[in-house]
Amino acid sequence: MQIRKAVIPAAGMGTRFLPVTMSVPKELLPIIDRPLLQYVIAEAVEAGVEEIIIVTSPGKELISEYFQPRPALEKHLAAAGEDQLLAKVTAAANLTKVNFVLQHEALGLGHAVLMAKDAVGDEPFVVILPDDVIAHSPGAISQMVQVSEQMDAGVIAVEVVPWEVVHNYGVVAAEQVAERVHKIDGLIEKPPREAAPSNLTIVGRYILPPQIFGYLENTQPGAKGEIQLTDGILDLLQTHDMYAYEFSGVRFDGGTPMGLLRASLAFALDREDTSEEALSILREFQDRIDPLT
Repeated sequence: MQIRKAVIPAAGMGTRFLPVTMSVPKELLPIIDRPLLQYVIAEAVEAGVEEIIIVTSPGKELISEYFQPRPALEKHLAAAGEDQLLAKVTAAANLTKVNFVLQHEALGLGHAVLMAKDAVGDEPFVVILPDDVIAHSPGAISQMVQVSEQMDAGVIAVEVVPWEVVHNYGVVAAEQVAERVHKIDGLIEKPPREAAPSNLTIVGRYILPPQIFGYLENTQPGAKGEIQLTDGILDLLQTHDMYAYEFSGVRFDGGTPMGLLRASLAFALDREDTSEEALSILREFQDRIDPLT
């Protein structure tokens, strides 16, 4: 079946970006001139997704407002002949159908996904964590959809990290079955290096069957009272095959200030309209770089 729907959990408080996230949701923080959220939605649309379901929380109404038409602004830009700016303003509202579901309590990623059960219905779907921005064409989700169709199964995006940092990530236990494709036997959340079954770490992209909702409903909360998506997927593995896919592309961690800065620099250097100025800015700071480092 075609992957028609995507669930984007966006209910968190964005504590790593405080104090700015007291007024601006983390998901709307920009990479150059577009928010994080718009990048991952564009990636989903490229893969054929027709409906985005954003799981948000009270107090984050600005996310919904961002995707609404702005008639007065559009009229002003059109009258001024600002066609390029007008295209940017209308792009968000015209990307695809966007719906919203409220998560009233922060009870974990698994709980956030479960909140989208009725909106998703009885069909496979993709979960996208907006913190992970992946630069590549075709996008990571398009690549994963192809693997999902070939294997007739769910897919989790993974990347190889150095062993010394593997304890910071969720890790898959898996057996390679094709180039970049591994059949998953298990998942472990932030294991110590000596207990990690691999250095294939989970990135915020999941293609899941609708049966995941039943498993999440029966998943017991962990020590922090949260329902974890990893626990639901572990139960799902008892009846459904899942594969880990090493996507092509560069992942940027938009969930931290320095990660967002790195993403902005990388995207600015790649964009024709910003690359020259981005290089100029980097040269301005060249004298601050220790030549011995």
